[in-house]
Amino acid sequence: MNIGLWWWSNLPHGPEDWHGPINGFAVSLFQRYQNPLQNDFPSDKQIAGDLHLLHKYSDNIRTYSMLQNPQVVRLAHKEGLHVLAGAWIDTRLENNEKEIEALIAMARRYPKTITRVIVGNEVLFRNDIPPAQLMAYVDRVRAAIRQPVSVAEPDYIWVKYPELVSHVDFITVHLFPYWNGIPRKDAIGAALGSYQHLRQLYPYKPIVVGEIGWPSNGDRHEYAEPSVSNEAIFLRQWFNVAKRDHIDYYVMEAFDQPWKEQLSGRTEAYWGMFTADRQLKFPFTGPVTEDTGWPWKALAASLLALLPMLWFARRFARFKLTGRLFFCGLIQLACTLIVWSATLPFNFYLDWIDWTMLVLLFPAQLAILAILLINGFEFTEVLWRREWIRHAGMLRPDAPEKQPFVSIHLACYNEPPEMVQLTLDSLAELDYANYEVLVIDNNTKDPAVWGPVKEYCEKLGKRFRFFHLEPWPGFKAGALNFGLKETAPEADVVAVIDADYVVRPDWLAALTGHFHDPKVAVVQCPQAHRDFEHNRFRRMTAWEFDGFFRIGMHHRNERNAIIQHGTMTMVRRSALEGTGGWSEWTICEDAELGLRLMHAGYELVYVDELMGKGLTPADFKAYKSQRYRWAFGAMQILKGRWNWMTQKGPLTAGQRFHFLTGWFSWFADALHLIFTLMAIFWTAGMVAFPNLFSLPMQLFLIPVIGFFFAKAIFGIVLYRARVPCGWYDTLMASLASMGLSHAIARGILHGLTREKTSFVVTAKSRRLGESSLAAFAPVREEGLMACALVLCIIGMIKGFGTRYIEGELWIFILAAQSIPYFSAVIGAWIAHRSGDAAG
Repeated sequence: MNIGLWWWSNLPHGPEDWHGPINGFAVSLFQRYQNPLQNDFPSDKQIAGDLHLLHKYSDNIRTYSMLQNPQVVRLAHKEGLHVLAGAWIDTRLENNEKEIEALIAMARRYPKTITRVIVGNEVLFRNDIPPAQLMAYVDRVRAAIRQPVSVAEPDYIWVKYPELVSHVDFITVHLFPYWNGIPRKDAIGAALGSYQHLRQLYPYKPIVVGEIGWPSNGDRHEYAEPSVSNEAIFLRQWFNVAKRDHIDYYVMEAFDQPWKEQLSGRTEAYWGMFTADRQLKFPFTGPVTEDTGWPWKALAASLLALLPMLWFARRFARFKLTGRLFFCGLIQLACTLIVWSATLPFNFYLDWIDWTMLVLLFPAQLAILAILLINGFEFTEVLWRREWIRHAGMLRPDAPEKQPFVSIHLACYNEPPEMVQLTLDSLAELDYANYEVLVIDNNTKDPAVWGPVKEYCEKLGKRFRFFHLEPWPGFKAGALNFGLKETAPEADVVAVIDADYVVRPDWLAALTGHFHDPKVAVVQCPQAHRDFEHNRFRRMTAWEFDGFFRIGMHHRNERNAIIQHGTMTMVRRSALEGTGGWSEWTICEDAELGLRLMHAGYELVYVDELMGKGLTPADFKAYKSQRYRWAFGAMQILKGRWNWMTQKGPLTAGQRFHFLTGWFSWFADALHLIFTLMAIFWTAGMVAFPNLFSLPMQLFLIPVIGFFFAKAIFGIVLYRARVPCGWYDTLMASLASMGLSHAIARGILHGLTREKTSFVVTAKSRRLGESSLAAFAPVREEGLMACALVLCIIGMIKGFGTRYIEGELWIFILAAQSIPYFSAVIGAWIAHRSGDAAG
């Protein structure tokens, strides 16, 4: 498939063969790295070598200036070439005088070499001087020399200024169907049409096509696309048509001139029939292949992918054949994109700035492909496994005398008393003999908030103990560590629950049996939610949470690498205390504990059964702050336990893989933010200073767009396969997930650059005002980013329209980049409109 893709994209094209000499070449004789703008000019030897090469194909050349490389006529005379000599005319009147004087002198000195002359190249097209002044220059040269004299302009200038025709001996016209946006298949007809129109207007005046050609690379212009094959087909067709119709012409141009990119954009560098390294771009006979090196690139991509594919197919033979083929295809696609991205830049004439950008962006492309493969692996395992290897379920309850004693810890801070009381009621109704409940309130200042909870615990009996800590360090981890010290001596298991959860009576009875296996340190149930059915915001967030526990946790559980989260979790007390208790240096003490227990060699059991349900975040501000905290804490853990991840030790390869790559999707959000800021800056530059900022190459655009579609498809397909909700809830969950992108990005970047942040408890009751403006307060940054991207899209449409495929791709990327920011704004509005409605 890989080789077929390379072959298909480089199918040979079969234009007419060309036999015979070419009428003439327009020449700029600067070498690959020379630049007249920097006063870097070719030597006599270099010019002589170029003229000798061109003489193999034609007897005629056209020049543009008498002051720039004045030795060309002398060397052409020595080579035996005929020269259509030009004087460069522009707004510099003194320089114009020097050009004309040099042209007259050279034409008199080499009357047999200089057969015709041109005074000015596209002067009226650029509107450098008035027509009357240009005609005066022409009359002056005609009076001074014997050779025929002309002016070179596009066809419409000759139509617009018919009086110009009477001042020249022949008409020199430039025909560029590419710049008129005409597709290559219609280009010859368009060029002939313009030529014939001038013949009809001025039948008694000879016409010379001073420039005609097609670029081999660069930016698409409306319907005209530059490529080697298009250049070959156009020129070979033109050579035959011009021979048939006896048209005098000069190919624009002999050699690629990379320095011209600074003048008029990327395409200007690629008009040569020869590369800047003096290699002919295409043959004159037989089919034309776009990239003659494609077989080697295809082979390199196949060899690069071969060993990873074989390893995967053997290592995961338990997957269904469809899944193995799918993921092997992803590996091959990634390797093909790497080879393509690494070799494509060599088709362009890049300066050091371009190469610097490539060096900086190529690792980002590798990261995008890595994220794609990681997501693809999850996609493959979830969809095409034959069965889950590590599946744990409900157990038959033990007899009371065999039940391990469980100490349930409920840490709370400033929570509504009635919400905590509901949780306590559910704990009081547990169908379990051996347990206690420790309610640890830390740093709630208002006695009216924690006092009723204390009284309620006293009412429930001696099994319930209440502690109020003020002041107390360490956030939730500090409170839980206090609870460990107060835990009953006979307790074997510590269970943690959030203050808003209502648990099933059989929570402990159906699960504590797993601790009879001494290797098991954690029994974890998923987070789940209640009272969301009739609240649109709570509903979309509830289903968004559900995706991880139905998809990601199963995927990680296969390699004993689940994320421990701090509710509905049970931990073996000896393992918890033996590894140091709850970590107070991170705000994700639960995930850090899970990793630490894995490092100690314990098993973590995941039971995908809804044993308790809590409340979703109350509003978008709470929803964002919770995900920001998780992202920040993840980076704290990654930095703090980096040596565990990267060095061989107790952690298995699968555990290191999941803890290194499990947060890659969040890294993608951070990259998205950075890339968006760069895109806004670059777009502003393209709109305001198009000569300095060019459209990004397809090299950068295509992988980004492919990643966008692949990630969207993976997510939706997995949701439909694993999460028990309809299409509406799937799409709304996607909206909620995308709306968190900015918060996650900030959490990742802050977590990488800062040591600590404040622990913000996720509010479960609304705190925002009723005004519409208050609804958008949590998403100010997202709203500004969305507005900036909309302005960028408008600027691109006005500045570039649909003239370039790269421009259209860039507009699409800007629109795709705006989706997370608009999702956040929409999510905040939905949260505002949903109010306090509950199920």
